[in-house]
Amino acid sequence: MPQLEFSKLHGLGNDFVVIDGIGQSVSLDPERIRCIAHRHYGVGCDQLLIVEASDRSDADFRYRIFNADGGEAEQCGNGARCFAAFVRNKGLTDKDEITLETLSGLLRVRFIDGGLLSVDMGCPKWAPADIPFLAEQESESYPIEVDGEVQRISVVDMGNPHAVIQVDNVREADVARLGPLIESHEAFPNRVNVGFMEVRNPHQIRLRVFERGSGETLACGSGACAAVVSGRRQGLLGERVSVELPGGSLLVAWPGPDACIEMTGPAAHVFDGQVIW
Repeated sequence: MPQLEFSKLHGLGNDFVVIDGIGQSVSLDPERIRCIAHRHYGVGCDQLLIVEASDRSDADFRYRIFNADGGEAEQCGNGARCFAAFVRNKGLTDKDEITLETLSGLLRVRFIDGGLLSVDMGCPKWAPADIPFLAEQESESYPIEVDGEVQRISVVDMGNPHAVIQVDNVREADVARLGPLIESHEAFPNRVNVGFMEVRNPHQIRLRVFERGSGETLACGSGACAAVVSGRRQGLLGERVSVELPGGSLLVAWPGPDACIEMTGPAAHVFDGQVIW
């Protein structure tokens, strides 16, 4: 009977099933991914990650990301930290810094003291065509109509698409209603991740994220970076920002335009297991 070994990890409650596709044969279609990700009938996770060998000389591994709905994603910051922790724990690398090949380009992860990992998330983009987002011209924010109301959003590409809404109180934000409506809004041809940001001060924000293909998660690394970019571009935030998510805090540092974003946070191993078909 076919079986597949996996590990369960999480980054601030954003949880992942991670599978070694180098040491074992992996063949997963969207239906099986949805089964594994299901929280009642499967293992349960926000995303499923697959470790593969890279054909590139400048990458240590290929990093593949699948949302709970079975669709493949371009980028996941919390997942990158868990991916790196997995390959280190499994003895697939002993490097202090590794480079990952993703659908959106190369990603670098560095192991630092105290069980933390730092991810070079690359340079953000905000031109509508990069998201993609349907707009006549580039702006720091855009009005869109959602369920008969006008919401003002910022758009940021962090290797995956993000919309960011500033709110007065993130705990009272209507994430359950607005999240899926904006995720699938006609202005976003490839759908979008939706962040709800409360600015506490120039160095601290609170954030909730409705992730494309997964729903609201306890944490989102690329979403945290997108929120900081949005706040910085509007003159609301400083260079280093603590992003408080429901699952815990990430540190995001962005010097400004044309610079890469560094995101730092933990990764935790939960358990190992086998899926038997």
